[in-house]
Amino acid sequence: MTAYEFSDRIGRVEPSATLAIGNAASALEADGVDVVDLSVGEPDFPTPENVVRAGKDAMDAGNTGYTPSNGIPTLKEAIAGKLRDDGVDAAADEVIVTPGAKQSLYEVVQTLIDEGDEVALLDPAWVSYEAMVKLAGGDLTRVDLAPHDFQLEPGLDALGAAVSDDTELLVVNSPSNPTGAVYSDAALEGVRDLAVEHDFAVISDEIYEEITYGVEPSSLAALDGMADRTVTVNGFSKAYSMTGWRLGYFHAKGDLIPQAGKLHSHSVSCATNFVQHAGVEALTNTETAVDQMVEAFRERRDLVLDLLAEYGVEPPEPDGAFYVMLPVDEDDSAWAESAIQDAHVATVPGSAFGAPGYARISYAASEERLREGIDRLAEGGLI
Repeated sequence: MTAYEFSDRIGRVEPSATLAIGNAASALEADGVDVVDLSVGEPDFPTPENVVRAGKDAMDAGNTGYTPSNGIPTLKEAIAGKLRDDGVDAAADEVIVTPGAKQSLYEVVQTLIDEGDEVALLDPAWVSYEAMVKLAGGDLTRVDLAPHDFQLEPGLDALGAAVSDDTELLVVNSPSNPTGAVYSDAALEGVRDLAVEHDFAVISDEIYEEITYGVEPSSLAALDGMADRTVTVNGFSKAYSMTGWRLGYFHAKGDLIPQAGKLHSHSVSCATNFVQHAGVEALTNTETAVDQMVEAFRERRDLVLDLLAEYGVEPPEPDGAFYVMLPVDEDDSAWAESAIQDAHVATVPGSAFGAPGYARISYAASEERLREGIDRLAEGGLI
């Protein structure tokens, strides 16, 4: 027995389901089991060579100490320029650079949400949104998008019924993890109208913005009336295959940046110096590499959908990110456990995202491994 007494806030949350599945897969692999890991939420491509070189050059140049807490000026200027290209009125001093977009989200939620504040999520929703809200003491209102093939329908009947004058914050993730849905301009305009009517803020999580197939996602902060109530979160992990570099950012108007900056400076101090320099290179000189990666993901998406169709399974077609939501048994957690233990295929149960009856499959894997994984699921009677 230890002398530790744990806080109430840490008891509100469970470990990350996605990381737990990854740990289970690693344990099997350590025992010599060949696991097809379709649970991973990161690109399987190397970081572009020019970005790696920029990071090395920055280290060689001595950029290994602390930076200004909110980020180096050249990176903040590059981020503001990128946001302006997306139609967002952005200046460098309205940006905080963080060690990963997850840290951005955590800082924003902690800055905006008090005990008992209401936060709305669009289900299926990335697993850590719920945990972040609970750690801040907020209360969750969840909107089920499954009946609409995971799309936020332009009429917004479900969302309109869920939000009210008591709502403090809505989280919008388009393209979505775990569904790959890209919300239409009409749907986002509906979000804007509700946010203005009920006077709540919106986090626009745009981490998968660059990974889309034949559609162009819009940025919420670019809509009339949303500049002063939208916090735009993005990062480098997905678009530039820089997951381990841990680099993200958020942008907002008004007083949020100085207020969130207090939490930022007292927690992580700053993002890694030489990584920030690599981020400048990623934003300014990787268009070809990103296009090649996105085309590979599109081909893999089509392959997975074709393979599933051969077994009579037709999930909603994702327009972005690199995930498919596979309809499975009602007890999706038991299904996922059978998939990894019996078929040796790692997936993530949909209930972790607020979508019971589904499992998330990542197609951030080679075509060979995707074929192998689908075949194993079929042979095990799981699809």
